[in-house]
Amino acid sequence: MGHSHIHHSDAAGSAAPTPEQNAALAGTRRRANFLLAGILVPLGVITLIGMMLLWPSGDRSDITVANPLATAAGTSMDVGTVQRVVLEDCPSSQPTVDAGGEAQQCQVAYTQPDAGGSPVPVELNPEVARSGQVDAGDSIRYLNLEEVVTASGAPYIFVDFVRTLPVAALAVLYAVVVVSVARWRGLRAIIGLVGALFILAQFMLPGLVEGKPPLLLGLVGSVVIMIGVLYFAHGFSARTSTALLGTIFGLGITALLAAWATDTANLTGVGSDSSSALINASPEISLSGIILCGLIISGLGVLNDVTITQSSAVWELYEIAPHTSTRRLFTGAMRIGRDHIASTVYTIAFAYAGAALPLLILVSLQNSSLVTTLTSGELAEEVVRTLVGSIGLVLAIPVTTLIAVLVVKAVGVRASHHPYDDDVTPAVLAAEESGVVAAVPAAPGAAEGLPSRRALRGQNSR
Repeated sequence: MGHSHIHHSDAAGSAAPTPEQNAALAGTRRRANFLLAGILVPLGVITLIGMMLLWPSGDRSDITVANPLATAAGTSMDVGTVQRVVLEDCPSSQPTVDAGGEAQQCQVAYTQPDAGGSPVPVELNPEVARSGQVDAGDSIRYLNLEEVVTASGAPYIFVDFVRTLPVAALAVLYAVVVVSVARWRGLRAIIGLVGALFILAQFMLPGLVEGKPPLLLGLVGSVVIMIGVLYFAHGFSARTSTALLGTIFGLGITALLAAWATDTANLTGVGSDSSSALINASPEISLSGIILCGLIISGLGVLNDVTITQSSAVWELYEIAPHTSTRRLFTGAMRIGRDHIASTVYTIAFAYAGAALPLLILVSLQNSSLVTTLTSGELAEEVVRTLVGSIGLVLAIPVTTLIAVLVVKAVGVRASHHPYDDDVTPAVLAAEESGVVAAVPAAPGAAEGLPSRRALRGQNSR
């Protein structure tokens, strides 16, 4: 693919491009954009066709899953606000007391029902009581057994906290912070996130329930999400298209590795309560397929981050020094990419470690070797997820960088102002106006210094 740059004079800047040069540059840009479109449009069409073929029917008539908040006849799940928490005789110990035994001590939360009435004594289970999380003012959900418990006992049992208000407050704060800092682009990113969650909830999850091919389901759904999120948040441009190509490459590598690792490492997903519930819900559900699809989805956010950042880095470096050679531009951008690789690998590992912290603590208390611990059924899935996601991410960076360098050299830059306009001093301006090119430090990996303001003004915009 060809590239264009402006030759700068040694004196008072550079001459404006001739009409023939402008026509040649415009033709190169068109060819580069057509090449990107020629790759991405067929990929988009294939993805949409795959999505239509894999779209779930939505029929769940033969699937039964127990509702954790469902209650038996005569009982109800009520909500109330804790007024006070005291340590006293457990209401559930009353039958023991009636038989002449000694009552056990436990924490009881006197709760005002939201439906009205007098406060009721809600018995806290030992795990919640030891955590010390239940305080006055908390909104809790409890099981009301007063209609079915005829003898002495505990008619009110703690079930869970009501977290609607704090979660909603955090969501609003998150949206405000993102929009305040990133402005319109931040708002578009949030809207794109909502769209991604819609694809996940309406396409990928029901597809897994109906037994659709997990590899195709995860790959097609992820590509659709990335197309929507990238273009909606960052706009239609050669820069975004470059990042999308790198992201799709990384997704392909991740999907292939996930399929191989799930089979080779025998990741069955059996062992947790949620797995047992899914197995009993429908014979079409494959736990290993869910793990495979999860391995693909889990790396989406980080992969998108590194590709769009790497693509932007190439564009910024080229805008600072458009005379930089292709090789040096790639080398300079990869210096940034290698730093990004190191920090992002840590990010993935620590994110998964934080999510599995209770399990890590439990396993660490067992008398097992490190290798046995990391390859055990409890941790193998997290280890494989970290390794598969990291490999796809690392390989996506040089590919994205190479594509970005080739495209930016062909498309050119929009040089409407000096890259350091905000930092240019009166002395620099005076030197440039007198015909002296200011010596500005070169970008990382660039062989020469920056051109003068006059030279940049003579360049064509993209």
